[in-house]
Amino acid sequence: MGSMQQLTFVEAKKLEWREVNKPQLESGIDAIVKPIAVARCDLDYFIAVGKYRTPGPFAIGHEMSAVVTEVGDGVSDFQPGDRVIVPFQISCGVCINCQRGWTNACSEVSALAAYGLGTHPNGEYGGALSDYVRVPFADHMLVRLPDTLSAEAACGLSDNVADGFRTVSEGLRRFPGEPVLIVGGLAQSVGLYAVHAAVALGSRRVVYADFDSARLAMAEAAGAKTIQIDYAKTPVVEEEFLITVDASALASGLSFAMRSTSPCGYCTGVSGGTNAMTELPLNAAYLRGITYDVSRVHGRAVLPQVLAHACSGHLNPLAIVGRSTSFNEAAEAMFDPAPKVIFSREE
Repeated sequence: MGSMQQLTFVEAKKLEWREVNKPQLESGIDAIVKPIAVARCDLDYFIAVGKYRTPGPFAIGHEMSAVVTEVGDGVSDFQPGDRVIVPFQISCGVCINCQRGWTNACSEVSALAAYGLGTHPNGEYGGALSDYVRVPFADHMLVRLPDTLSAEAACGLSDNVADGFRTVSEGLRRFPGEPVLIVGGLAQSVGLYAVHAAVALGSRRVVYADFDSARLAMAEAAGAKTIQIDYAKTPVVEEEFLITVDASALASGLSFAMRSTSPCGYCTGVSGGTNAMTELPLNAAYLRGITYDVSRVHGRAVLPQVLAHACSGHLNPLAIVGRSTSFNEAAEAMFDPAPKVIFSREE
């Protein structure tokens, strides 16, 4: 069978490289890929520091681009040597949920099936910071990486970049040019990617609120008007927006986002918060007719749109990267507080 190296979350503040069995083809529609660039998701940081619900040990890392090394005899669209993006959620592409675009809820796999999040105690999917990864449903899952885009720019497209994009894309499709408010915070790269997406999609005014000066500077560089703020100490909002985004993952940030949403407006959340229960100002939302949408991103479904914008230059996934380093440094660099960290394989 052979063995390989895999970065493993062991426990809070402890990551280590471990030797594990190399994945094998389990079906004719599987592929084996070798990750070549991995982006640290916002959630990966909280896993590393021990603020995640699933205990270790499990393989870590889930935003990846890769090279195909092996395919099953039922795979027709890919062959060894192809550069690909591997969506982090597992989906079949055939079931009714996938056909509806709900690829975070594929009915052919167990709930929350994904790479690198520890949601599978047997570790059947592994993690991106590994020598090799098995990809089921390969013809559907894999997305070809154009030669015009680097592996580093592509690796995060199916998760944090897509998540930021989807928070504003539907609102700006329905209301072209509408101003957008993005409430930043703990989902730090998602909020910043939402800024980039809103600018790329033609919002005439993008406002970014946050309590962190470094993120505020990044948002301003992307074209947003910025507001430094303590959400808990801001009972009255100065302006209301038809389209708002809560990327704070804080109860106070969510309250600020919803209070900043105009009557009959739309607020999109990217996190359920840091606790099992988060209070919502539902009475005020009801009286004002606010629609609140909170969900995990449908990574595979959104990926083609995000990839097209990245290839055209409208979105630059590397604009907020604070550190680029090698796989060998991942166990240490996972704790870097920068909004985005990229790991590249040393060949």
